[in-house]
Amino acid sequence: MTDTDTLDAPALAWTADLATGNPRMDRTHEEFVELLNALQTLAPHEQGPVFERLLAHTVEHFAQEERWMLATGFAPDNCHASHHATVLETMRAVATHHAQGDSAIINRMAEALAEWFPQHAATMDAGLALHLQSLGYDTHTETLPANAQVRPASMSGCGSVSCGPG
Repeated sequence: MTDTDTLDAPALAWTADLATGNPRMDRTHEEFVELLNALQTLAPHEQGPVFERLLAHTVEHFAQEERWMLATGFAPDNCHASHHATVLETMRAVATHHAQGDSAIINRMAEALAEWFPQHAATMDAGLALHLQSLGYDTHTETLPANAQVRPASMSGCGSVSCGPG
């Protein structure tokens, strides 16, 4: 890809398949997809600021989910949060390499995120959404009902059926 090339199709289209059923989580995910796709409309030499916005969004996106996990009984070192940490570490390394002159690295990261995200949303995030719903956790106020039965730090898994409860 040259500096003047852009990709024709979005890296990832928002579809119902990506929805978790939690409106706040789904809106955050839609924003992630929008920023990811915005990268593809730009020439590589223009992508830095949008990638920085995607990185900032992803930091808050993951922090939001991790707040919800901790509030509803996940251990701090659960595998869902570990996935988040790995993605953020990689994104930060990409930002560093891009700043050092690697103009193609953001496109490669966008492609990797577009490949990773659907599976993550369908398993870990959908599992988290079901867990939150089962407890009556309100993601807008970030509160549990008074009668919720939560054992703090009892879940080390990701909350999805793919990795179990811990």
